[in-house]
Amino acid sequence: MAQTVSQPQRERSVQETQSATLDCTYDTSDTNYYLFWYKQQRGQVTLIIRQEAYKQHNATESRFSVNFQKAAKSFSLEISDSQLGDAATYFCALMGATVTQATEGD
Repeated sequence: MAQTVSQPQRERSVQETQSATLDCTYDTSDTNYYLFWYKQQRGQVTLIIRQEAYKQHNATESRFSVNFQKAAKSFSLEISDSQLGDAATYFCALMGATVTQATEGD
């Protein structure tokens, strides 16, 4: 199954204490999947937030929250009260959760 993820913004400048929103769109034929936002800084990659496609509410984690629009296949990250330590590369990712079952013949 083909899956794609796209981030239209290349670079974003934000003043400390301001909010920043990073956009991500995706496409998948899976009905059950997980979306992630990661932060890459000084060669280390850290998971910041995860959203399950079947959940109705948007995930939040500390100053990070998402705006998940399943019908529009949009998954934006909002960073509130930006701090100097937030300067990094952010990327979104998608993981399908389709389970394939194999059966053994007689």
